[in-house]
Amino acid sequence: MNWTAGQFKQELIKDYNNINLRMFNIGVKRQKIDIIGEKVLILAIHKRIPSLKYLDEMNRFVTRIADTAIIDAYKEQLKMTIEEKYDMKVHSVLKDYDPVTEYSGTIIILDKVASAYISGL
Repeated sequence: MNWTAGQFKQELIKDYNNINLRMFNIGVKRQKIDIIGEKVLILAIHKRIPSLKYLDEMNRFVTRIADTAIIDAYKEQLKMTIEEKYDMKVHSVLKDYDPVTEYSGTIIILDKVASAYISGL
């Protein structure tokens, strides 16, 4: 399928949220997607997993390790979804999360400029 920019963003928003729901049983509060060259940028506000939020107050080191493992698993799921559903080749997915503000940033780096995959950019 040849995706338009609007279709791609709307579908990716759903996919991003669905991955959150599958992994954490918690959806995303808000997200915004921008496309720049070969990069797809996703800025989102998440709801912190309650048990990790509680543990943060007691031992941030432990939750930092858990966050890293969770982020790695999330990146794998997102990369697989983009490559399979949108037929795009992903070089890398970079992601970070700030548990205090609940903001996350995700950068998806494609093998070529996104306009090669998405019309209307």
